[in-house]
Amino acid sequence: MALLSKKKICKFCENRRDQIDYKNYKVLRRFITEQGKIIPSRITGTCAKHQRELTRAIKRARNIALLPYSYDVTQN
Repeated sequence: MALLSKKKICKFCENRRDQIDYKNYKVLRRFITEQGKIIPSRITGTCAKHQRELTRAIKRARNIALLPYSYDVTQN
């Protein structure tokens, strides 16, 4: 028997946000793994339009050093 999973809803569509701001790094940090990778939309539930904006915003925030490109997990 197949498990019925709940449909994931885009957080940005749900809150009626028009644009994703690259300066709001606290929101962007939720969409990045511990290694610094961008989490795909099939896991986060964001729609394609907002996933593209989210990726663009994360890359811009990395470029101006608001977010790290990667995290150093070997530090003590």
